[in-house]
Amino acid sequence: MTTDLNGGEWLDDNRASWDERVGVHLASDFYDQTPLRAGGGVLDPVARAGIERLYPDGLEGVRVLHLQCHFGSDSLSLANLGATVVGIDFAPAAVAEARRMADELDLSHRARFIEANVYDARHMLPEPESFDLVFVTWGTIIWLPDVAEWARIVSWFLKPGGRLYFAEGHPVAMVFEGAGGAHGMPTFTYAYSNDAPDVIDDPSDYADPDAVITNARTWEWTHPIDTVLGAVRGAGLDIESYTEGYSVPWQAFPVLAPLGDGMFGWPDARFLPLSFELVAAAPESPP
Repeated sequence: MTTDLNGGEWLDDNRASWDERVGVHLASDFYDQTPLRAGGGVLDPVARAGIERLYPDGLEGVRVLHLQCHFGSDSLSLANLGATVVGIDFAPAAVAEARRMADELDLSHRARFIEANVYDARHMLPEPESFDLVFVTWGTIIWLPDVAEWARIVSWFLKPGGRLYFAEGHPVAMVFEGAGGAHGMPTFTYAYSNDAPDVIDDPSDYADPDAVITNARTWEWTHPIDTVLGAVRGAGLDIESYTEGYSVPWQAFPVLAPLGDGMFGWPDARFLPLSFELVAAAPESPP
């Protein structure tokens, strides 16, 4: 199936859905901005630990590109840690809120936000090899039809020696949906590998169980792990680490139990991986 990366029904539907969700998310407890307003951050434990491993001396002087940044809470968290951040998101309401929050927190000198489809990023921000870190976390590539082009965009922006930090829901878990079957476990619903998108009409929202989304139709793609790793390598990046995890920072399925610090996992055993974490580096310049 051929998909126009720069426009079309898939992009319009996904953008409308995420634009509507901004208000729902801002009104929810899930996106509590109190730590940001206190000068701290709201990075989830996985991303927080990952950044600390990559930058044990802190983020002062580090230039970060945050792709698919939603309304910028994580971007501003990185700015509070000392980074200079550019956030990109395709939802107008999300970018407007990110800019407003940056002004409120007096972080506009360290964080700026661009409204763009990720596939247009090179045109909206024509600065190749300009970032020390490309930061991408949670619920990102599932909305994108071409992960190889995504990886090429990441590579294009990284300085020699710069790194991609990527944390995402594991595609082997994303083949399931909801609660059902034996013991309330989620039921097998989607293919693990499928070139065509899953077009889903679902008015619910993970941040507010009572919300009803009007723009409920979304287009989603499953990218198997070997496809993701191959795309990253194919873009010329060297994979430094790949780790699977058994928790995620949202209740992906009703059966998942709270683990503390905003994380959820299987209640009894490591049934299957729920997440993965990937660090890749752009090659250093030749001497």
